[in-house]
Amino acid sequence: MTTELDSIVGSARDAFAKAATPADLENAKAQFLGKSGRVTELMKGMAQLSVEEKKTRGAAINVAKQAIESALNERRQALADQELEAQLKAEALDVSLPGRLREPGGLHPVSLTMERIEQIFASMGFDVADGPEVESDWHSFTSLNNPPNHPARSMQDTFYVDIKGDDGIPYNLRPHTSPMQVRYAQAHVKKYEGREMPEVRVIAPGRTYRVDSDATHSPMFHQCEGLWLGENVSFKDLKVVFLDFCRTFFETDDLQLRFRPSFFPFTEPSAEIDIQFQSGPLAGKWLEVAGSGQVHPNVVRNMGLDPEKFIGFAFGMGPDRLTMLRYGVNDLRLFFDGDIRFLRQFR
Repeated sequence: MTTELDSIVGSARDAFAKAATPADLENAKAQFLGKSGRVTELMKGMAQLSVEEKKTRGAAINVAKQAIESALNERRQALADQELEAQLKAEALDVSLPGRLREPGGLHPVSLTMERIEQIFASMGFDVADGPEVESDWHSFTSLNNPPNHPARSMQDTFYVDIKGDDGIPYNLRPHTSPMQVRYAQAHVKKYEGREMPEVRVIAPGRTYRVDSDATHSPMFHQCEGLWLGENVSFKDLKVVFLDFCRTFFETDDLQLRFRPSFFPFTEPSAEIDIQFQSGPLAGKWLEVAGSGQVHPNVVRNMGLDPEKFIGFAFGMGPDRLTMLRYGVNDLRLFFDGDIRFLRQFR
């Protein structure tokens, strides 16, 4: 009997050792410990034995059964360890690889241009004004000599919002930063009320909005307006100021300025400003960079000033276009795609 039990235990161990998966192991277990397994059959055969034989044989079978169960548990643990090891290998981190360092951040190229514009004009004595992007109809149009039903309004392609002013006209996303010229001048007049008022000299950079989108236009774009009002400010001053700005901005004296007659409701006379580089990839081409003109008397009145005393000029330029010219970018949309590969060039 002992030899038979030793043979069964040895067979069980061999079968368990060959089991490659938990499912294989359970099948092997059934051959020895299942309802029809070899050990179970031996237990059933004890019914015909005497009491003394049952004690002796039962004890021997129990020892064999315990040995088989022990071998079964060992194999289960071994398979579980193998599975865990395979999982750890699959999910392992190679600590020998260098870490992923966070790249240093940097300003957006348009932000760099805006800062540069502000610094240059500040050196000329201009203040920098900032104001609301959601504007009233009066500030965006009427105060700038652009009354309701004026044909020039159609050129603005304005976005309107579901908020109405006291006049019943909806507010708009400002199509230019010109409203800040009026707001600043009004605040300037109030500040110096009852005292001798210095000249009004200010630029107003910021975001603006129009219904336009292509390689050189965006529904949201940047603009910088400039205003200089005083008792003896002329077009000559405009040319000197803007030429000095362009040469400083592009870091070259090798460029020329040209004024082309144009029309703007808020200036009279009005002119487009073109620049021409004398060398480099853009040499010989006239490039439009700004609109300008002498501030219309109606606009001066809306600022709270006497147009018989205060005269001067205003201009408006696109920092986005200046950025494209300075860095040689030919598609405005690249500035707003958020592509790190493009933006990291300007750090």
